[in-house]
Amino acid sequence: MTPRLVTLGGMPLLACATIAHAQTAPTSAPAVRAIPIGGATGTAARSRRQRPEHIRSIAEKTVAAANRAATRAPATAGFADATQVYPFAQGALYQAYTAPGRVTDIVLEPGEALVAVAAGDTARWVIGDTTSGSDAGKRTHVLVKPVSANLATNVVITTDRRSYHLALTSTPATAMVAVSWTYPHDALIALERAADAQRAAAPVAAGITPDQLRFDYTISGDRPAWRPLRAFDDGRRTYIEFPATLAVGEAPPLFVIGQDGEAQLVNYRVAGRYYVVDRLFGAAELRLGGKRQKVVRITSTESQQRARRRVGRES
Repeated sequence: MTPRLVTLGGMPLLACATIAHAQTAPTSAPAVRAIPIGGATGTAARSRRQRPEHIRSIAEKTVAAANRAATRAPATAGFADATQVYPFAQGALYQAYTAPGRVTDIVLEPGEALVAVAAGDTARWVIGDTTSGSDAGKRTHVLVKPVSANLATNVVITTDRRSYHLALTSTPATAMVAVSWTYPHDALIALERAADAQRAAAPVAAGITPDQLRFDYTISGDRPAWRPLRAFDDGRRTYIEFPATLAVGEAPPLFVIGQDGEAQLVNYRVAGRYYVVDRLFGAAELRLGGKRQKVVRITSTESQQRARRRVGRES
């Protein structure tokens, strides 16, 4: 087909009948893939979950749930007269209810020294501190009072022993007179220390008279800080006495030397600064260290004499 020249706005354009024909000729439609409605909805939901405000909402709910779980609220069984006594746990959040015109007393442990007090709202809460008693019985009191009802804030109290976290709420008229704590963990540690001291003060060997003890042992070899002072036995057990510095350093293991000259690790127990071996031995060694190992030998004098007599008979 012969092309013809046409103009549009004075500009020549080349047109062809085949172009118009191509526009009007039927063509096959491209395949269209259907998108499931559920899939689109799932994508949109995932998009919403990834929004920053949605992430913040989840984090806030997590924090709120953790705070609720950590909160210790007043309980009838916990009151000693007008004082709510909480068992102290590190990281717990203690609830205290206050009221305008009333002072709530937060009482610390005797002898505990206050370091700092920080509150979330210092404009609408009056917070101060004072002390009572003297010497070992001296106690610090943190005093809190709201200026109006329906307020809430938190307080952090740091001392030379621990940190306290409190949630303060003000009511129109109901206020807790005082809040204090017991310290179960510290009490357990004190009991353990007392038991350790009692064990240390107990005699290493009970029911033994002095005439049963035999001190015929010699100590030779290196002279480390843990070198034993003496060794003795009661006819059944052997006792090795160390200097007091043994408690602050690494303790050496004990090896018993057999008749063949081989060293064997032996069972023993530590009682204060003594090793108690539930047997007698002719010779033993205390060894400690790697390349520059320190060795201290403990030898029974009677065992040495028997060995000399045996060598004399054999010669």
